[in-house]
Amino acid sequence: MAIQKHISLVLQLVIVALVFNRANGSSLKLGFYQNTCPGAEAIVMKTTANYIYQSPSLAASLLRLHFHDCFVRGCDGSVLLNSTTSNQAEKDAPPNLSLKGFEVIDAAKAAVEATCPRVVSCADILALVARDAIHLINGPFWPVPLGRRDGRVSIALESRSLPSPFANITTLKANFASKGLNVKDLVVLSGAHTVGVSHCSTIATRLYNFTGQGDTDPSLDPKYVPLLKSICLPNDKNTTLAMDPGSSQSFDEDYYKVVLKKRGLFQSDAALLNDKLASLYVKLYSQSHGYKFFKDFQDSMVKMGKIGVLTGKAGEIRRSCSLVN
Repeated sequence: MAIQKHISLVLQLVIVALVFNRANGSSLKLGFYQNTCPGAEAIVMKTTANYIYQSPSLAASLLRLHFHDCFVRGCDGSVLLNSTTSNQAEKDAPPNLSLKGFEVIDAAKAAVEATCPRVVSCADILALVARDAIHLINGPFWPVPLGRRDGRVSIALESRSLPSPFANITTLKANFASKGLNVKDLVVLSGAHTVGVSHCSTIATRLYNFTGQGDTDPSLDPKYVPLLKSICLPNDKNTTLAMDPGSSQSFDEDYYKVVLKKRGLFQSDAALLNDKLASLYVKLYSQSHGYKFFKDFQDSMVKMGKIGVLTGKAGEIRRSCSLVN
């Protein structure tokens, strides 16, 4: 019953979005499957809800999966493809080895295929699942223009273009700019770190050997370091810790408060304070009580979801999200 009520509410929001946002400035459009597969969005929502209600932590993983897809070759579902004997695919590249949630995409695809074979792309399903998963944990809801088609190419080496958690602000700005995203988008999308966890191995250098002299990253709050070291012992590759301590399963603005305290987990989090405009946005969102952050997050997710999309007759509609046709 709870799932049905949530789906009903979401569909009402979609209808409102269709009325007020028909023109989106690209070849993607809201309600793309209204005639060819009218139940697609409800099917995806129901499938996603079944997983998220059992494991809310999957929401962060599914959002990350969408992000990693869009930053390599655009939002074409290439991150979902399996490697073959002759090619190592994106999902097997080092930055993607910790990705989770593929089973949710596969389940949603199977459910949609049972109703509308070869109509709805895996890339669109991934975009919808990421939105629905975040909304189901009380995060923002954003309109998802649809019409993406699936790419046929997935190359592990191309995953080097993903933003690194070790990157400085100059590199981050250049990386986002190459995708048509600005400083505001960088700060807003970094806010996704308000949910989820990371492994100790990601911050080991910051804690134990930042400059190769057995030192700690000076951009970390020195009062916070002992706690991190008590959780992450040297050479610990398995332990996980929250990216937004105390609020890692709540999609809220607390991440920005953590960054301002110099307790952001990654070097890329700390880097946001090394740019005048970026730091201003961090301060703004830390004081927004969620509203401003949610609104801008919606806008940046729509913008990100349009990166390098394949439309029209480009690409294909995969039968299985892990395999080209």
